[in-house]
Amino acid sequence: MSGGVDSAVAAARAVDAGHEVVGVHLALSRMPGTLRTGSRGCCTIEDSMDAQRAANLIGIPYYVWDFSERFKLDVVDDFVAEYAAGRTPNPCLRCNEKIKFAALLEKALDLGFDAVVTGHYANVVTDENGDRELHRAADWAKDQSYVLGVLTAEQLAHSMFPLGTTPSKAEVRAEAAARGFSVATKPDSHDICFIPDGDTRGWLADRLRAERGDILDRSGAVLGQHEGAHAFTIGQRKGLNIGYPADDGKPRFVLEVRPKTNEVVVGPREALDIAEFAGSRYSWAGLEPDYAREPFACEVQIRAHADPVPATAQLVDFERDGEHGTELLLTPDAPLGSVSPGQSAVVYVGTRVLGQCTIDRTVSAVPATA
Repeated sequence: MSGGVDSAVAAARAVDAGHEVVGVHLALSRMPGTLRTGSRGCCTIEDSMDAQRAANLIGIPYYVWDFSERFKLDVVDDFVAEYAAGRTPNPCLRCNEKIKFAALLEKALDLGFDAVVTGHYANVVTDENGDRELHRAADWAKDQSYVLGVLTAEQLAHSMFPLGTTPSKAEVRAEAAARGFSVATKPDSHDICFIPDGDTRGWLADRLRAERGDILDRSGAVLGQHEGAHAFTIGQRKGLNIGYPADDGKPRFVLEVRPKTNEVVVGPREALDIAEFAGSRYSWAGLEPDYAREPFACEVQIRAHADPVPATAQLVDFERDGEHGTELLLTPDAPLGSVSPGQSAVVYVGTRVLGQCTIDRTVSAVPATA
């Protein structure tokens, strides 16, 4: 129970369905005195109190479990390490993978519980063979299946999402009001929960050593210098401080961040269009499809609030730079803009979440010599 309206209603619905329910709030902050600011942040003291009030109204036991150490190691430190490596991570997806449906679920099962219930907008469907599948929510505007794409078959077998079939968030708020929950009108949380002021660049600057490095064009020519590569993200236009325009007079965009050499590569907007991308850190949301080694049609989504796009997916073996393994290769039907290493690409077939990968590499639709 996060202290928001969704988890409160999910808990109440689980009780209505006849389950024996215990409310659990996760203490994830290393600064327990932190208070919420508007719709920024989560897992604060205020949120814990809101969750307890909802649990009291529902009539269920309520506990606070301290997972702050695991959260720091598996989510916050991972976030910093990914940026240090020139990648753009999704901490919410990592939190679901490592905390809510790994550490929390493991503890719940050890204590004799059957499942973890959350207020995510998604659906778990059992197929004709009794296997679990993850599907989009009925309300696509609130669908959160993207951030659940990391769940495995075993985790899906112990997960429940009572809000998945709800037509709209407005209906959830109305139900919360009817139940007397004080959180019925509480704003949704957004941004990164452990950076409540929203200043990701400033937060990272306090944790990563900034060193001057070169800003290059695609040919390798030095255009200027930067104060720290970690401050740049793929697709960024502002703040390059090159000082003079490109030969064609058009703006430049960040195309690549190279942490090993502390270099930032910039170029034209059209070079951001990606023809294919792939990741060796992949997983299946349920059973691995038996056709994964052959090209298959799908849709792929690269951000939580992005539109899915038609694509072709396939598991392929690779050998590059002395390394070999297997990766999930994704080829959008039309080049896709601003795809960054570190992002999660979630694969859909219809409403079903088939699986996901963390993007390791991208291939521009515009060759460097163009």
